[in-house]
Amino acid sequence: MDLHDAQKTKYCSLLIAKLHKMGYPPEFGAAIASGLGTEKSMSRMLGYLSQAHPGSAEEIADEMLAICDDRDRWIGKKKAEYYNAKYNELLWHGLDGNNDDRSSQR
Repeated sequence: MDLHDAQKTKYCSLLIAKLHKMGYPPEFGAAIASGLGTEKSMSRMLGYLSQAHPGSAEEIADEMLAICDDRDRWIGKKKAEYYNAKYNELLWHGLDGNNDDRSSQR
């Protein structure tokens, strides 16, 4: 198990324990952790649970979906930035990769 997996397991356990302490079954905590998927997302959920004190499982599930939506939006933004940079590079260098001025060859 590498460090990434260990961190993910740690946050998953913390989230399950926090939700269990709030009165929810461990299976609910495991489902929320699985839905969130990443350490950062689970960390955000732990912060939400500590600060907001949600009153129902529906509120917790709704926050999980909002966190996942934020993460997906961020990933989409980073992908768009990457491909935009690649497109600009293509425009600048052309398909052959040279940065010569074609008009000076005439």
